[in-house]
Amino acid sequence: MAIPKLVTQTDRFVVAIAGNPNAGKTALFNAITGSRQHVGNWPGVTVEKKEGRVNHKGSFLHIVDLPGAYSLSSQAIDETIARDYLTTQDPDAVINVVDATNLERNLYLTLQLLELQVPLVVALNMFDEAQALGFDIDLEALSKMLGVPVVPTVAITGQGVQELLDAATEVARQKRPTGRKATSNGLIKADDAATARRYDKAADITKAVVKRTPDSTKLTRSQRIDSILLHPWLGFPIFFGVIFLVFQFTFTLSEPLAELMILALDSLAEWVGSILPEGILSAFLIDAVLGGLGAVLEFVPPIFLLFFAISLLEDIGYMARAALISDGFMKKAGLHGQAFIPMILGFGCNVTGILAARGLEDQRDRLISILVNPLISCSARLPVYVLFATTFFSQRRGLVVFSLYALGVVLALIVAKILSLILKPDGTSAFVMELPPYRMPKVSVVFLQTWERGREFLQKAGTIILLGVIVVWAMSSLPYGVEPGSPDSLLARIGRVIAPILKPAGFGTWQAATALLFGVVAKEMVVGTLGVLYGAGEGTLASAIQTHWTPLTAYAFLVMTLIYIPCIATIGAIRQETGSRTWTAIAVGYLLLLGWIMAVGVYQIGSLLGFA
Repeated sequence: MAIPKLVTQTDRFVVAIAGNPNAGKTALFNAITGSRQHVGNWPGVTVEKKEGRVNHKGSFLHIVDLPGAYSLSSQAIDETIARDYLTTQDPDAVINVVDATNLERNLYLTLQLLELQVPLVVALNMFDEAQALGFDIDLEALSKMLGVPVVPTVAITGQGVQELLDAATEVARQKRPTGRKATSNGLIKADDAATARRYDKAADITKAVVKRTPDSTKLTRSQRIDSILLHPWLGFPIFFGVIFLVFQFTFTLSEPLAELMILALDSLAEWVGSILPEGILSAFLIDAVLGGLGAVLEFVPPIFLLFFAISLLEDIGYMARAALISDGFMKKAGLHGQAFIPMILGFGCNVTGILAARGLEDQRDRLISILVNPLISCSARLPVYVLFATTFFSQRRGLVVFSLYALGVVLALIVAKILSLILKPDGTSAFVMELPPYRMPKVSVVFLQTWERGREFLQKAGTIILLGVIVVWAMSSLPYGVEPGSPDSLLARIGRVIAPILKPAGFGTWQAATALLFGVVAKEMVVGTLGVLYGAGEGTLASAIQTHWTPLTAYAFLVMTLIYIPCIATIGAIRQETGSRTWTAIAVGYLLLLGWIMAVGVYQIGSLLGFA
């Protein structure tokens, strides 16, 4: 039996991965680390930091995935993080991920890395796609001109990954002190002459090492598809059609799964009631856990299916086109297309969208993007949307939910325009985004992304939401002796203080007021709270709310849920990113006021039109 090689201290290396966005950096990181990775934040800043560890042929490699960067001379925070890490942390090797289909554009960053004298290895990624496009790249000549190893890779299949790790390990072993820490950022020249010199050199290298076959002059498959999907007149209708189909897909497929989930929870509640005597324990399990938390878990199927659809569009390459399509109307809102990227991420989680605003160079654009992102419908609101849309608008629920997402985007653009007229820009910045080629989605990647996003919802359900529904149940059962959820409970007294404010919007009940109040903890808590208050003794939650709401008041309530105060995590992100209590208070205040105005407007106008 062979004795495994021991990993010594000299075999431990730190390897950083740097590259342009959409060059396949994340795919390569995942291919190298697999499940041996964890996510945190960079010291002092709340930008996601991915790290992984792998044992490669006896060498222990600590892999650090740097934020995507087009250059190291930008003032965007994510690119600043990449630059500062490379110039102060002195990694043993740097893997520069380069898109082989767009060599000239990607080599600009490579040349900056060479100026930093980092121990570099170039991963020429998407090499198979470059060959399919008719690009014949002379790897030996490219390596000689750059003076560093060049390894062709296909990250999504793992091709070339082992050879890349071999090269990175060898470079790390041969590393010599460079004194970079002493000069730090001074090595990055950002003047026009230096920029022009790098672009000229990148063009010369590309011309020398890339030969194009006759097939490379033909329109690619992606270019032919983009001629339709990015058409000036067809782009917008197709985009909105795609989003609408996503919602239809979500609800159509999730309905039978959600019904099974409801039946399972109802059966579990009946079983618990049959084996436990009446008392505080059975009331807690049935009313709090199964009534409150169970009401949230009913929406696991549509949430996972929505994440699946979004992950599928991302893997195909369409979501990058959505950002490009948005550039025109983003400019009309006083921003530029890159500000739409935080909005897209906000559909998953507003906190993620707010943190993504760090990629904007202009401080004004960054601030506006942060302030309007809470108007984007995050996945936490989806259980509320699904509950009321399914209950009151079963035949048009996809359209109803779509209208709420669209309303959030429209309001975000209107508020952004108002803020852009008030706040003066710090400067001008161009919208630069590489469009990845359209690809057949890789099933394993799509399912992994779906699970990673859906897992966050399940973790929240098992922690914050569970704790929240327990608090709601306890407050609805106090003072001791009152009927749980009765008008005499402590929770009802709190709700009655807020309820009169909501009366003009049509849902001025203490139950609705309490649900919105606890929704500040987490938006899913709106459903969880209603599940606790209405679930006991009134059948299903859907049948219970039908007796307290009409379709008009339900839609007004959904509009309020969309707009009013964001969750605590989002408020914390706004405070962190703006560094200002004043701007945080402004964000909370204007959202609360706007939510109330819009909800009242929907109800009052709807009543006048006879929809009450």
